[in-house]
Amino acid sequence: MNPPSIPSFADLSPDLVLDALDSIGLHGDGRLLALNSYENRVYQIGIDDGPPVVAKFYRPGRWSDAAIREEHAFVEELVAQEIPVVSATRLGDGNSLHKLDGFRFAVFARHGGRAPELDDPDTLEWMGRFIGRIHAVGKLKPFMERPTLDIHSFGTEPRAWLLAHDFIPPELLAAWQSVTTMALDGVRRCYDRAGDVASVRLHGDVHSGNVLWTDAGPHFVDFDDSRNGPAIQDLWMMLSGERADMVRQMSDLLAGYDDFCDFDPRELHLIEALRTLRLLHYSAWLARRWDDPAFPVAFPWFNTQRYWQDRILELREQVALMDEAPLRV
Repeated sequence: MNPPSIPSFADLSPDLVLDALDSIGLHGDGRLLALNSYENRVYQIGIDDGPPVVAKFYRPGRWSDAAIREEHAFVEELVAQEIPVVSATRLGDGNSLHKLDGFRFAVFARHGGRAPELDDPDTLEWMGRFIGRIHAVGKLKPFMERPTLDIHSFGTEPRAWLLAHDFIPPELLAAWQSVTTMALDGVRRCYDRAGDVASVRLHGDVHSGNVLWTDAGPHFVDFDDSRNGPAIQDLWMMLSGERADMVRQMSDLLAGYDDFCDFDPRELHLIEALRTLRLLHYSAWLARRWDDPAFPVAFPWFNTQRYWQDRILELREQVALMDEAPLRV
């Protein structure tokens, strides 16, 4: 449970949301629509004298103020290069991060769009171009306040947390411990084969839900998971299907990416390693948030016997995949 000094999302009422906007001079007209977000709380809000806005209320205790402002500054760097991203609005006082009753929030212009068609080669090349442009800016300097995606933060620490908090059913504990040990060993081998790859500032969570597509192309939203890490992290989650499908998809992405940013092919060794780390991190993320009432409702299948059995099988498959040759594109 949250310490008493840290507010809970249970206290974030519609009235408080509207009061927060009032406190920065934006007066809601009563229209309030909760958008699909679990880590934070995000609302589309009608405004009396202007177009609707999107307000994001950050999960208490997750990021420091400095880390949130660093994310906002990175997105503003991208906007300055005319890269289609959605930045937090700076109001009259020049701030992009605001506070009320212990909650921190930011306001964004509303941008519509649809999910990209990731089975279309032209769409993938277009996506690759814009990710390449994001990374060209991301290479200029590292994040100082935000973390790095590495084996510890996405693998060994989440595994240790799950073991310390008794989420794994006792009858599956030995099997889960064994397969996660093998999986992390496989991740380390992948990193060893890749060698010393560069770390850049990333979007961190490029999937179809964080890309809004229009006739003018993509807009990238929600840089909440931004961190330092290998460039391939912002590419591999758009791959799906059989190996031949992923080779084609990665080739299409890199056809656009290489127009703006050099890609190090050694990072192809990391695709299955990063997928493995994401699986471990995701299980721990769900477990850490299980006292948030929104999570049992949204993820009723989590923490069941079947859930952990499936994760064991999934990680066994990843152990085998990590020992295969990397994609050749």
